[in-house]
Amino acid sequence: MKRFDAGESLKQGGLKSTRYRRAILDILAESARPLSAEDVFLRLKELSYAANLSTVYRALETFAHKNLVEKLVIAGENKALFGLGRAEHAHHLICLECRSILAVEHCPLGQYEETLAKETAFEIAGHNLDIYGYCPKCRSKKGRTV
Repeated sequence: MKRFDAGESLKQGGLKSTRYRRAILDILAESARPLSAEDVFLRLKELSYAANLSTVYRALETFAHKNLVEKLVIAGENKALFGLGRAEHAHHLICLECRSILAVEHCPLGQYEETLAKETAFEIAGHNLDIYGYCPKCRSKKGRTV
């Protein structure tokens, strides 16, 4: 497996490769789950980077705009999560209790998107699908059944 290269990712995104931007991407690369701007900010502080939260958020938004990271907004929350290595087309199952996130392996909307484009003459550029519910662990704690 090829090792993640933050500098190369920034170059591919047409962005200047700075120490600070590479650190943010490396933090996302090391994480097993998407992180909030605050999570990244706190990790930067642990690594002795002088940073402020608004700068981290702007960098993450820029990365999302350049398709270097995926931005995930959870309904009912006032924050976005950012993930690396998940910037390809993906959908998610999100637990409303513990906020765990599980990527859905395949896109169930591809054929529907094509049909909808034909029916409406709309040029579809993409879509998002996030499904909310309760993971097995949280369901068992609350006595919920499927």
